Amino acid sequence: MSTKGNTAAELLRAWIGRQVPERSAAWLDERLEKLGAAGSDRDLHIGLGMCPRRLGKDDLSLDAGDLDSADRARPGWDPRGWSVDEAARILMLLTGSGGGHTFADRFTGLCRSAEVGEAIAFYRGLPLYPDPELLEAQAAEGIRTNMRAVFEAVAHRNPFPRERFDQNRWNQMVLKALFVDSTLYPMQGLDDRANPELAHILCDYAHERWAAGRAVSPELWRCVGPYAVGRMLDDLGRVLSDGNETERKAAALALAASPSAKAREILAGAADLAQLIESGDVFWDGLVNE
Repeated sequence: MSTKGNTAAELLRAWIGRQVPERSAAWLDERLEKLGAAGSDRDLHIGLGMCPRRLGKDDLSLDAGDLDSADRARPGWDPRGWSVDEAARILMLLTGSGGGHTFADRFTGLCRSAEVGEAIAFYRGLPLYPDPELLEAQAAEGIRTNMRAVFEAVAHRNPFPRERFDQNRWNQMVLKALFVDSTLYPMQGLDDRANPELAHILCDYAHERWAAGRAVSPELWRCVGPYAVGRMLDDLGRVLSDGNETERKAAALALAASPSAKAREILAGAADLAQLIESGDVFWDGLVNE
């Protein structure tokens, strides 16, 4: 089945259909037809609950063409890491919930009563739902959880926070990622949404970690560098001097992003790292796998 130019719902149905047995695809179509014909809350809950058993939990198999189709259907949509049952749950929600406050109320209710696997699916679908302005409050609830997988369903590879969160919520999300030992690099808009307030928050957090004798994620400095002045430069100099190899690279990258002349002076003391940054051999996303 060609997916070129199709809507998000059509793409989801095509991806699921090529992976599951014919009888499973037929079951899904039957449920979707019922939901599309003004299905009840009970119909939706039954379908959502049966997805793992009827369709399985295999990873959704996507190639570069599928990802390109996803981005054309909805700019920023990145379904890497989704499973078949998650895709089906999102498709059912899209099919059977209408729009406006009807959809928002149903989405909120489902998230509040969901088990972990369901919650991950519902939040991963945020880029595809109608009337996103009505979903912001519940999306913010998703980043308050201490369950990392649920948090990452909102925060990672998801354009919704970049597009919809105000600065306060965005900053809370970045800080919460560090609290739950998550990574920052999969956040869409991480560099574009960096801001001076966040830089100060993260430096304060780093000082709290140091005071408690605990390590600081090297990724933290990515959001500090463009706004590093004063004592923030002192912090980066400390990491550059005393950190391990990965930490020193992170500090050097942050210093290279700073507009301060003092930052350039500090970085000059690590000419080897400055040269690696200049040549493109040291970059933020590459640090995560070291």
